[in-house]
Amino acid sequence: MSKIKIIFPDNSVREYEKGIKIYDIAKDISEGLARTAVGAKLNDKILGLGDSAEEGGKIKILKFDDKEGKKIFWHTTSHIMAQAVKRLFPDTKLAIGPAIDDGFYYDLDTEYRFTPEDLKKIEEEMARIVKEGYELKRFVLPREEALQYFKEKEEPYKVELIEDLPEDAVISFYKQGEFTDLCAGPHLLNVKRVKAIKLLSIAGAYWRGNENNKMLQRIYGISFEKKKNLDEYLVLLEEAKKRDHRKLGKELGLFSMHEEGPGFPFFHPKGMVLRNILEEFWREEHIKRGYGEVKTPIILNEELWHRSGHWDHYKENMYFTKIDNEDYAIKPMNCPGAMLIYKSNMFSYRDLPLRWAELGLVHRHELSGTLHGLMRVRSFTQDDAHLFMLPSQVKEELIGVIDFASYMYNIFGFKYHVELSTRPENSMGTEEQWELATNNLIEALKEKKINYIINEGDGAFYGPKIDFHLQDAIGRTWQCGTIQLDFQMPERFDLTYIDKDNEKKRPVMIHRTIFGSIERFIGILIEHYAGKFPLWLSPVQVILLPISDKFNDYAYELKKEMIDKNIRVDIDDRAEKIGYKIREAQLQKVPYMLVLGEKEVENNDVSVRAREEGDLGRMGIEDFIGKVIEEVKNKK
Repeated sequence: MSKIKIIFPDNSVREYEKGIKIYDIAKDISEGLARTAVGAKLNDKILGLGDSAEEGGKIKILKFDDKEGKKIFWHTTSHIMAQAVKRLFPDTKLAIGPAIDDGFYYDLDTEYRFTPEDLKKIEEEMARIVKEGYELKRFVLPREEALQYFKEKEEPYKVELIEDLPEDAVISFYKQGEFTDLCAGPHLLNVKRVKAIKLLSIAGAYWRGNENNKMLQRIYGISFEKKKNLDEYLVLLEEAKKRDHRKLGKELGLFSMHEEGPGFPFFHPKGMVLRNILEEFWREEHIKRGYGEVKTPIILNEELWHRSGHWDHYKENMYFTKIDNEDYAIKPMNCPGAMLIYKSNMFSYRDLPLRWAELGLVHRHELSGTLHGLMRVRSFTQDDAHLFMLPSQVKEELIGVIDFASYMYNIFGFKYHVELSTRPENSMGTEEQWELATNNLIEALKEKKINYIINEGDGAFYGPKIDFHLQDAIGRTWQCGTIQLDFQMPERFDLTYIDKDNEKKRPVMIHRTIFGSIERFIGILIEHYAGKFPLWLSPVQVILLPISDKFNDYAYELKKEMIDKNIRVDIDDRAEKIGYKIREAQLQKVPYMLVLGEKEVENNDVSVRAREEGDLGRMGIEDFIGKVIEEVKNKK
């Protein structure tokens, strides 16, 4: 038997027999590690504890706390759920059941309509399966035998999946007790590890995400090693429900969605105030950093999208129209327009770098089942920028964008982590170009001493990218900004500049967003702040609350004075009790409430209530206005 060398994270090396089980490697390190392990990452390949190490290389033993470890754990739980469903509803046909970022789901086909009460029954059956303690046993079958197996089981979706696999594909199965599923794995050794399970919701989902296919029922769930962790997660889930931007957006009068335009958000006056503040801030900061602003058309000729590569790589997400009997596309991205602007001039090396920013409205066809408030829409405004530079300027420009993004996120109180996405299968360009672009991104991150996670194969079709994942107030992460380094489009559009030697050379290009999408960023901010926007962002900063209508004139005088100082102010002059008015203002999450009565009129001052601190006492009008202006200036 040949030997393999396994390199551990501390760079220690141990030698094992080729084919040793991952569990035995973990156990060789320590019994404790073997007890807590759920799998391993060997040379970037994720393996289960029951899988064999067929080659040497770098290994990381995975626990539940690791991202990949959770995926193994949740993938196994999806099999437990499918087994429970088949026991309770034997006529159900199984589709797919993957792990996702927050748990797992399984798509199911049955005439029976699942209800919330059914989820409880399925959970109870899952608990029985866990108690029965089945091992997960992997086996493989030749293609014809695999097809025959699922035809006999009357599982048409599994048959279709196998038929679509390459002829030479290894067709693997996992068996636990009486239940067997088509699956590439990896999995836990035993179902006993899954101690705490909660099925969360039921949704509709088209088979294979194609709206021309049958609508299936999708059950979502989550699981943990300990009940304590599940309880903590459920508390977080309740907090997330309270912060749901769709609910708060309606209550605060920010935006709405309508059946007449599914996936196309409607912004209300208060929502437009918030949006305009963000866009003004965005413009101010870009001007400081030497950006010019551009605007490109929403509809452009179809030929342009062939030239850019979007036709071959993105057309299923695009909308099309005809003008004067010619084919046009509604832009899904802004970059081709920036190329045409560049080509309208002849630039010298002295002109570079060029930094052009665009708040560009784009349209993308998203499946109806994936639409979600402002987070997943069909039309949105990207805060794009396209930077054109000399090869020698790439590192400096990348660092400038990283610093810019970091500054912007800090203003809103976001922490973030960075992920580096490499070449996808469906891409343009040579291996050398991709390697050069990827190394440029890595060098910039190293220069800034930023740790990063690698996402293999998740880059844009024209180049690798850095993504910024923001962490909100309750610990959730949102992918917002992106920096994409592109050697492809300058070539496809034949972009050039005149170099020192009077020869035409090819510029390098950066595609970049910071907010990502204005709409989505607003949705994230609503949930991050739970609707309690800081003063500088609040659509209404101050509300005046006269105790009775005889103080309304004083309220309107104050309103005019504050408007003159650019303070966003409103008046509640309804014939209601002051306690009711205060409660209403609190529900609207207004930062400052000014109670106006006889003493305030006599002394020409105001009684101030703050959203968070409560009663702040009486204050002179000029003092209060100065306080507001200072807080806005400091982005408080």
